[in-house]
Amino acid sequence: MAGMNQSTMMALASMIGVRSLGLELLLALGRIEEGRRFEAGLSIVYLAIIIDHITHAMTTRQRK
Repeated sequence: MAGMNQSTMMALASMIGVRSLGLELLLALGRIEEGRRFEAGLSIVYLAIIIDHITHAMTTRQRK
């Protein structure tokens, strides 16, 4: 399950540059828009934390 967790985090990191939050982040970096950059970056980090907690909960549930 740890491999699945790492794969999910890598897939989330690859979102940067595609038509989603990653594009928002890249546009904000290019235009020096601090608020937009912070919002897009924080959203990606928030998604990573949520997905990490979900996969961690699945791992602990399987061990019981």
